Amino acid sequence: MHESAALNETGLTDTGNWETLLCQGAQEVFEMMIGVPLRRCAEGVAREAGEFTAVIGLAGPVNGVFALRCGEKTAIGIACGMLGMDEVAAKGEVWDALGEVCNMVVGSFKGKMGSIGETSVLSVPTVIHGHDYRVRPLINGSFLECRMETADGSLQFRLDYRLT
Repeated sequence: MHESAALNETGLTDTGNWETLLCQGAQEVFEMMIGVPLRRCAEGVAREAGEFTAVIGLAGPVNGVFALRCGEKTAIGIACGMLGMDEVAAKGEVWDALGEVCNMVVGSFKGKMGSIGETSVLSVPTVIHGHDYRVRPLINGSFLECRMETADGSLQFRLDYRLT
């Protein structure tokens, strides 16, 4: 893992617990805002390709991209739970719902990071939909990933980052 010497010398960051904080933040958002329990995927479970990816950039002491990736059934389930709609009505709201959920999850995680999170800022969410695309990580960066699931399917939360 690549970390900035200046941040380490001042003791402002310990990235060792970030994955746990990310998973906790995601669980809190899903339980409070969507009414859906979220649990970690078992180790070794194959990752399914997601048709939807919501991304948010971070800038400041932490530079990078946070992404939430899931399949269509999971995305519709998120929109249904968040907006209190049936599947037919929720289909047209999936993009906005995923962007907002992504924003809430990364915001919750950022809040748990302490002072380094307080001084990092977020971009507006962008949602990508399709089957034939790749999200490429930062060159010479670090990443953390949390794979979780709902009754509708699995989700991948990933932060590709560099500490400045």
